[in-house]
Amino acid sequence: MPATATAAPPLLLPLSRRPDAPQAVLVHPGGGGLSPYTPLALRLARRGGVSGIRAGGLFAGERPDDDIETMTERYLPLLDTLPRRPDLLVGWSMGGVLAWELGARLSATGPAPAVVMIDSFTRRDEFGAAHRDVVVERIMRSVHAKVAPPDQPWAEATAHAHVTASGRHRVTSAHPGRALLMACASPQRRTQVESWARLSGRLRVRELDCGHFDVFDGKALPAVLAHLDDFLTGERNRSPKPLGGQR
Repeated sequence: MPATATAAPPLLLPLSRRPDAPQAVLVHPGGGGLSPYTPLALRLARRGGVSGIRAGGLFAGERPDDDIETMTERYLPLLDTLPRRPDLLVGWSMGGVLAWELGARLSATGPAPAVVMIDSFTRRDEFGAAHRDVVVERIMRSVHAKVAPPDQPWAEATAHAHVTASGRHRVTSAHPGRALLMACASPQRRTQVESWARLSGRLRVRELDCGHFDVFDGKALPAVLAHLDDFLTGERNRSPKPLGGQR
């Protein structure tokens, strides 16, 4: 008999099943995979259930989305299938933008979830061809470093689609809930912070002394986890370290 094709996994993946506890959702970065989030999932599992949203396009028969709005509308109904309404959305890079957009939409129908953005930007200009290739190469190294060779074309196509999505999108939605931005060292950091602050009256900012693609390496990861812990405990009420006048 011919072999039966293996079905692709669902977009919403349970990472820690605790139905009677708070629910956190990790939203994929550019590239669509969840592998960089393993340390975050382990840390968040201490407080409750954890799920991850992967992108479409990573398996045969799937087409990647190249628009943030389309992804947001696709992912929003998935959150209704959780055992409890999520109280926390977390994402790195494009994942933080998606977390923000999802949180803004959820706030229209109930309590606003907290949002954690790891070096996300309200806007990214369209990437030129040379820069696009560099960004896709970094995504492949950071998000799909262990992808099997047969899956490489799907991963690359998804990365290209997400670079397009990031270049087109402009965040304009306000979010009334608590929000944390971890901003990496870059010449754009001040503008990055100011742009998010215009959309949130409850934004907290923490600095990461690393590059955008280095947030989950051995040197930067402890700071990422510490900032996350502070945000989720009583430390969230403490005034953050000033960032050139930003408080």
